[in-house]
Amino acid sequence: MFGFHGQELNIRCAGVDAKDGWTFAAAKNHIKAASPVSASGSSIHEVVVWGPVTFRKIYLEHERRLAESHGQEALKHAIAAAEIYMRAAGKAANPKDRNRLQRKCSDLIALGERLKANAKSAATSARSPVPESTRTLTIAEKTLLLKSSKLHGNIFPPWEKTPASDEFAASKAADGCYTDHSPFTLSPEQQDIFAGWKRPHEIFMDVPERGADVFMTATESIDLGQDLATDCSVVASLCAAVRQFGPRTGSLLSSLMYPYDDDVKRPAVSQNGKYIFRMYFNGCWRKVLIDDRLPTSSSERTLYVVDRRNPYLIWPALIEKAYLKIRGGYDFPGSNSGTDLHALTGWIPEQIFLQTDDIELNETWSRIKTAYEQGNALVTLGTGKLSREEERTLGLVREHDYAVLDLRNDGNNRLFLVKNPWRDSLVWTGVGSTATSSTDRSGSPEESMSNTFWMTFEDVLQHFDSLYVNWSPSLFRFRQDHHFTWTIPPKAEELVFTQNPQYSILSHTGSPVWVLLNRHWQDSELDILRERKQEHDFHQPLKSLGYMSLSLFASHPPGTRIPLSEGSHHALHQGPYVDSPNTLLRYSPTPGVAQTLVIAQSDLPLPSYSFTLSFFSNSPLTISPASDPLPYNETITGAWTRRTAGGSTVYPSYVTNPQYALTLTRPSPLSLVLSTERADNLPVHIAVLYSNGGQRVTAVVGRDLICSSAEYQRGCTFASTLPSSNTSNTSVASNNHGHTSSLIDPGTYTIVLSTYEPGQTGRYSLRVSAACPFTVEPILSDAAGRLRTPAPSPATVRQGEGRVRARVDVARLTRASVLARSVKTGSTTQKTAMVRVALELGTIEGRKRVLASTASGGGGELAASLSNLSLSERLGGIGGIGAGHIHGGQGTTEGDGYSAKGEFADASLGLRTKEVDLDPDVIRVYGGLWLVVEQIGGGGQGHVTEGSDDDGGGGGGGGGGGVHVEISSDGVVSIGEWEAANED
Repeated sequence: MFGFHGQELNIRCAGVDAKDGWTFAAAKNHIKAASPVSASGSSIHEVVVWGPVTFRKIYLEHERRLAESHGQEALKHAIAAAEIYMRAAGKAANPKDRNRLQRKCSDLIALGERLKANAKSAATSARSPVPESTRTLTIAEKTLLLKSSKLHGNIFPPWEKTPASDEFAASKAADGCYTDHSPFTLSPEQQDIFAGWKRPHEIFMDVPERGADVFMTATESIDLGQDLATDCSVVASLCAAVRQFGPRTGSLLSSLMYPYDDDVKRPAVSQNGKYIFRMYFNGCWRKVLIDDRLPTSSSERTLYVVDRRNPYLIWPALIEKAYLKIRGGYDFPGSNSGTDLHALTGWIPEQIFLQTDDIELNETWSRIKTAYEQGNALVTLGTGKLSREEERTLGLVREHDYAVLDLRNDGNNRLFLVKNPWRDSLVWTGVGSTATSSTDRSGSPEESMSNTFWMTFEDVLQHFDSLYVNWSPSLFRFRQDHHFTWTIPPKAEELVFTQNPQYSILSHTGSPVWVLLNRHWQDSELDILRERKQEHDFHQPLKSLGYMSLSLFASHPPGTRIPLSEGSHHALHQGPYVDSPNTLLRYSPTPGVAQTLVIAQSDLPLPSYSFTLSFFSNSPLTISPASDPLPYNETITGAWTRRTAGGSTVYPSYVTNPQYALTLTRPSPLSLVLSTERADNLPVHIAVLYSNGGQRVTAVVGRDLICSSAEYQRGCTFASTLPSSNTSNTSVASNNHGHTSSLIDPGTYTIVLSTYEPGQTGRYSLRVSAACPFTVEPILSDAAGRLRTPAPSPATVRQGEGRVRARVDVARLTRASVLARSVKTGSTTQKTAMVRVALELGTIEGRKRVLASTASGGGGELAASLSNLSLSERLGGIGGIGAGHIHGGQGTTEGDGYSAKGEFADASLGLRTKEVDLDPDVIRVYGGLWLVVEQIGGGGQGHVTEGSDDDGGGGGGGGGGGVHVEISSDGVVSIGEWEAANED
């Protein structure tokens, strides 16, 4: 039972008697007395039961009603839900469950107290309540916010309380005035006419008899203008916000500027010249302190914003000065009005890109106009790049911000009343223009302002780049702020999400959720902007600060981290990359299913940044950093060089690609993410193969494939045995029983990383993840410390001959493998010959032994299969070709230590045997060792053209051209001349 406006509200839960006498204060005490809880936390999936009563449906129903109701009805459901959570916490046996339930109860109690306070103040305030984050910050987050207080040599501490009136009393200084010694920079043009910093009574020597109050009082509607100041976005923001700053109950200025006179509903004059502003930036509301001195000019030009109708009014100029203090000075390098209004008002900024095809015109107009009329939206516009001719013709200024003063429906026309904040500047002259001059006083006060014009929504879409809307936070009941620092990953990991901040978001209702990402300002960014503006482009240099984005994914398991944006997980919402320090994601969640939010960036120039994520909703959310689906992770960096960039499996040099030995200690799923630097944009591929003890793969057989990425993707790719919401990006081989498994048996496997074409060089980063401890070690190239011994000439099998052979001699025990490839022929009509190459002991039938034989070339059976595919099909690489053993398997039959003969294959794709030991004593017992080449088909001799000597072999088609053969070994090997060798 909780107190509700002096009445007792009885709540009974499915036959369970409510606990009498409970109030919000008592409930809070109960929560505080309980064990401490984590600030983060996860969703409540449990069904808490005591006796015959199941509470899950009850509290979910109250949360649903809470999200859909307002005022006292919302308070009633908040009370009911809080009591149910409290009872469930008291009965929970598991401490972790109890903590989560107590935390939910605490959040609902805090919401209920706010709703009660808002109901009491509703009669005296015209503005809806603004939600505040009730989440307890960690020590790291508090430290981050304190560090973000320092900017441009000033300290802007987090806001704590409304300043007392005595802070603005006359000081004991000689002139009784407060002086802020913070430096304010000016541009060269401003410095040319700068006449010093002066206080209002020094600027306006003829103050009217009304006294100093004239500096804060507007006798007519306010008409602000920008002159020599470079802050068009700031002045446009002030023009748009004037309707919310006016002298009325609920004026935004009452909580943003001090001193403030609540009796007359306007700012008050400070007796000592000190003014304190409450502005939102760098993650929280902060205190900004200035004096009343303004920059004066030696000419008729002005260096601060002026009201053309109320020349003595200075509070707009003081707001401008306070904001420019946190942005670095009056030589403002550039911003956008959405960002500026967010700092000035705390209202949620949204940038709508008007030059995209997916904008819904009717829906956009309807939601903006409705919110604007209700006083819940501020609207501004921004132009893009225009030529000088376009500026003159249209009457619009390039890369310039405009204020929107009104929105109207006029018959079938949807109209914006637009104001150019620059004094005596261009105004819209397009078809249907109703531009007003400074002498036109007809219509509403807004219409009679200088540099204003009506413009249809269609014209706005055609001629402006961005529509900025700042939404009142009072549209929501709940807010959570999360603060974090992000060290920007190296270039090789920019295209993937392995080091990106990710969050799990769970809602039990489908109520809309808005997520705002705010990048904290820092001094180094201002240095970059000023340098770019001076050296390259006078107009907006913001793009030099990089881009950021928000996206939402359905992951498996729900709410866990995802490796990259394409293929492996379903993207629910992918936001644009923006050059602003703020970006907004709006979506409707899937009730009861956690989803993954990903922060992404491109070209952010500094090594580290601080960010704040603000979540707005009308029902409670459970938010926490997303966890890895596999807890053990390791990242490896490397490069494809001229020697190791072997290309795809269609090239015999595939086996020269970088390879790693992966050892699992117990059965585990596996996940691999491969990425390259964005500038390289290489098509890349991952293959995980069975190998004998993690040795280097020298011949790839389809049945040895464990898993692979599905195709060669530019820049990055992903392979996994985990279940996925979208399996198109990975291939998992089937096991002996014909079904797939996510678990890989303990053992050592080989990872091969490849680009599509040989010789494609670049750096890469590989992240390997598993459910158990593992090791990943590079496998040395076969060429390391190896001798390459080519046969004296290409092997040519003439018509009527089945095979040829050459004698092989070694002086000591030697480990070796054979590489073979067809030599190019001058004939274009030659049929393809199928070739097999082997190392054979002896020549007498019945006593011969095959030491090693080529099962297939470069990519083995896989490469042979790929030779029959189209180019687009070949892009699939290894993935999806052949069937291997998910738990192991081998490409050759070991038996008594000798191999069976391999299959015939197209030698144009390259052939390679496994490594074997060549023992001179064994060779003598068998009567010699022979290098044997067999051929089926082809025919003819053709003209032989020597192939290249690239690592791993390769070459043209079969037939009469011959086959180039060489032995790679760790000892000296000699190869004799070729001779006919039909079966004895």
